[in-house]
Amino acid sequence: MILITCSEKLKKSQPNINFENLETDYMEWWVYHSKNIVLSPDFIPLNENSNQISKNDFLKKLTSGTFIPLKLESKDGLLYYQLFRLDNFADISIGQTIKRVSTKDYKYFKMEGKKFPDFDLIDLNGKTYSNDNTKGKIVILKCWFITCKPCIAEFSKLNKLVEKYQNRNDILFISLAFESKDDLQEFLIKKPFAYAIVPDQKEFMEKILKIHSNPTHFIIDKNGVIQKVVNKVDEMISIMESEKFINKNPIKRLTPPPPAARKHAN
Repeated sequence: MILITCSEKLKKSQPNINFENLETDYMEWWVYHSKNIVLSPDFIPLNENSNQISKNDFLKKLTSGTFIPLKLESKDGLLYYQLFRLDNFADISIGQTIKRVSTKDYKYFKMEGKKFPDFDLIDLNGKTYSNDNTKGKIVILKCWFITCKPCIAEFSKLNKLVEKYQNRNDILFISLAFESKDDLQEFLIKKPFAYAIVPDQKEFMEKILKIHSNPTHFIIDKNGVIQKVVNKVDEMISIMESEKFINKNPIKRLTPPPPAARKHAN
C-alpha cells in the first residue's frame, strides 16, 4: 500500500470528499464518518505520521478530540485507518463529537478480553442464567429499556437473528431490561422480542456493567470472556456472524504486512 499526501489520498479513496470541507463542515464529516468508520473490528491502525501503532494507542489518541480517523484504500484486503490532526480552523463540534464517541469506543475496547461480571439471572419465563450454566456457550447479550426507541427499532433484526440460530444449542440470546416483570409482559404483547428477557436489571447495567448508553450489545465467548461491546445492531450481527465467533475453527487475527512493504511517496 502506498501512503501519499492527505489530499491525494482522499481523492483516490474518496473521490467526492474534500479534506478541507470535511473538517470544516460538520454534517459532511458526520456523513463520511457514519458510512466509513467502524472501529470495533480488527484493523491496521496508523498514526498521523503513517506509522503503525497499537489499536489501544489509536483509540486513546482519538479521545483527545484533536484527530479524525480516515479509511485508507488498500489492495491487500485488510482494513486500514489513519489518524489526521484537525487544523485550528476545523469545526469545533467535530472534535467534541469525536472525543465523546471515541471515549465510549475506548471504554468498550478496554472491556475486551475481560471476564463478564458474575451474574445470576431469572428471565420472564423463570429460566435461570449464571456464569456456570452458560459456560461453553456463546452469549449474545443486549441491554435495553422500554422507552428507548433505538432499542425497540432493532427488535425485528434481532428476532430474525434468533430464528436463524434457533438450532444452535451453543448460542444464547439474553437481554437485560430496566423494567419490572409486569411492565415488560404488558409491553411485549405489542412488541414481541425473541431474546430471553430478564427484568429489573437497571442497577446491574449501570453499576456493574457501567453501561449508560443503550442499546448496548455484548458478545461473550464460551469461556465467559467479553469479546466485543457495541451499540449498533448491524455492527454486532456482523461481528457475531464472523468466523471468529460462529464457526468451530476461528480465523486468525489480522497480521499487518512488514513495514518494508509500505512505501511512502515524497
